[in-house]
Amino acid sequence: MRIFAVTFILALAFALPTHANAATGDTPPLPSIDWSFEGPFGSFDRDALRRGFKVYQEVCSACHSLQFLHYRNLSQTGGPEFTEAEVKAIAANYTVQDGPDEFGDMFDRPALPRDRFVSPFPNSQAARAANGGALPPDLSLIVNARPNGANYLYALLTSYEETPPPDLEMSDTQHYNLAMPGALIAMAPPLLEDIVEYSDNTPATVDNMSRDVTTFLAWAANPHMEQRKRIGFQVMIYLVILAGLLYFATKKLWRGRKWQQPE
Repeated sequence: MRIFAVTFILALAFALPTHANAATGDTPPLPSIDWSFEGPFGSFDRDALRRGFKVYQEVCSACHSLQFLHYRNLSQTGGPEFTEAEVKAIAANYTVQDGPDEFGDMFDRPALPRDRFVSPFPNSQAARAANGGALPPDLSLIVNARPNGANYLYALLTSYEETPPPDLEMSDTQHYNLAMPGALIAMAPPLLEDIVEYSDNTPATVDNMSRDVTTFLAWAANPHMEQRKRIGFQVMIYLVILAGLLYFATKKLWRGRKWQQPE
């Protein structure tokens, strides 16, 4: 029976969601979106990943980096699954510094699939100077870094309000966002209707773009999620079979024998 108890506990742990259920403290309640990638059998929507990358590339990348992601990751199984030619073309749009060359000098070249995503700023000081003193966070792990990360990010992108309460004190560099503690944020609303043009003719509403870029950033934080889930499921099947074999082997081994209580 202990074997079955252990197996049940492992199965329960595997089935639990990977994110916390809700933000705590003074953060307003978050919406609960039915994301395709959540749950033990969830997977990423490939079309949403491609659209989300387009939103990141054309909007978010102006301020936010993805320092833990390489361009080649865009072609890997379980991700947006761009072709190698598409990835090369995407990388070639950016410039990286390389070297030194044979003369000891550094030089610029087009990025290659092996390169990390190019940061929009050379350093944090330049990033702060360009954003009124605020440092735009790297988005590589943003979904994992926040409780209920996917819902938090979606809420953040869709909760801007043009008119703040009259008693709310705001500086010129702050914006009113209901998803933020204190309802204030330094980032201006990044998404506007039709700010990008989807190649699959999906309407570029703020809601759709928010869902798509959240899906893309969820993958960026967990690029091997689908593989891990497959392996986890296979391990659970193995453990269940092993538990059954051990149970019947133990039952057969002790058949006809009586347990004697030690004196």
